[in-house]
Amino acid sequence: MTNAMLTDLLQSLGLLGIFLLIGVFLRAKFKIFQKTFIPASVIGGFLLLILGPQCANVLPVPSTWFDTYSLLPGILIVPVVAAVPLGLKFGGGKSDGINPDFLKNVFPLIGIGLAAAMFQFAVGYGTHVLFSGENLYDVFGIELSIGFVGGHGTAGTLGNMLSALNLPYWETSQGVATTTATFGIVGGILIGIMMINWAARHGQTAMLKKPADIPEPLRVGFEKDIKKQNSVGRETTLSSSIDTLAFHAALIFVACGLAYLLLMGAEKFQIPVLKSISVWAYGMIVMFAIWGIMCKLKLDYLVDDKIKSKVSSSFTEFAVIAAIASLPIKAVAAYIVPILVMVAIGYVITTGVLFILCKRLLKGFWFEQMIGTYGMSTGVFLTGVLLLRICDPDLESPALANYSLSYTITSIIYFAMLNLFIVLPMSSGAGVTTLAATGLGLAAVLFAIVSSRISFGSQFKGN
Repeated sequence: MTNAMLTDLLQSLGLLGIFLLIGVFLRAKFKIFQKTFIPASVIGGFLLLILGPQCANVLPVPSTWFDTYSLLPGILIVPVVAAVPLGLKFGGGKSDGINPDFLKNVFPLIGIGLAAAMFQFAVGYGTHVLFSGENLYDVFGIELSIGFVGGHGTAGTLGNMLSALNLPYWETSQGVATTTATFGIVGGILIGIMMINWAARHGQTAMLKKPADIPEPLRVGFEKDIKKQNSVGRETTLSSSIDTLAFHAALIFVACGLAYLLLMGAEKFQIPVLKSISVWAYGMIVMFAIWGIMCKLKLDYLVDDKIKSKVSSSFTEFAVIAAIASLPIKAVAAYIVPILVMVAIGYVITTGVLFILCKRLLKGFWFEQMIGTYGMSTGVFLTGVLLLRICDPDLESPALANYSLSYTITSIIYFAMLNLFIVLPMSSGAGVTTLAATGLGLAAVLFAIVSSRISFGSQFKGN
């Protein structure tokens, strides 16, 4: 890579930065964005898409920058996924004042979250079967769960995986996943707020006694009062040696580098199965090893989960805006009808599964835990936190702890299963994949039921 290429890359990132900041400004100024809680990266991404070469073409920048943007999500998602195991708490530990009995909801919640994800795969590939006469590409349908449970960042993961398999439709599939992610995050928040209002009126919320106005900081996206601004985490290392953010980033990049080496070795020696594993999966495995060694050596004090999250979230913001800005509009438009059908059914199934199962299987603060999981199942982790804070503003319930624990485990299992839902439709077709996803969804429901009965006894009949 030459100096000119690196300069060009930095300049293209500068353009993303400009539109990211424009997104922040528009979110803070316009009520429509505040009411729908659309992230700044999504707002800025669509504005850049509209002004870019695929639409108005009014920006005096090289079109090659947008080719770079289409590749960025697949690259940036590697450190995002690799960072997941870093900072995980192994074994017991303090519950920070939370009644341990409420932590019994974690295992049922894991099953419920996985069930929602699997049924989304079933709906996606079921839609593929429904529109089988439309000449859809092999993996059309995977994008519903990728967009809903995974979010915009995971759309880059899908693009990365399909590109690694040399599939010509990787960019189209990434674009469809970005589209479903946008539908998911906007629709999920709107439906979530409607459910919160219903629950408050019917006495189903433990903290919120009546529908209340959403606090201004949540709406505009920032806190003006310096005293109320939260800390981003602990300073685990001192700048006299290394900056804390740089230390956490270094750990993540080491895992990514080793992941690429492992994949290159597996490909060079043509090791079956191992050569087909995605680089981000290797990154996660390597990070588990790194974090395990650090814990064994009692060096875990050097890692702060909040700091780690801020580093990986920064990559996610740029992955999201890049994915949207490079959305292949013409290719995606060709599939708009099946996309809309898939998304509509996805809303219904996801809402129904989570509402019914959480109400029946969770004990105590069932709605708060359900709404957090619903936000995650239609958007991202922070969408769940946002909805939770609307019905539990001071986070007094144990819902956040349960939701966070279940999300961590669910996301690891989810990413581990992605390869299955790419390989299976290519080898056996969308119909078989639909049945497989349905079976896995039912197995997850069974796990949730059994773990609920073990935790609360057979006499517990729900809320």
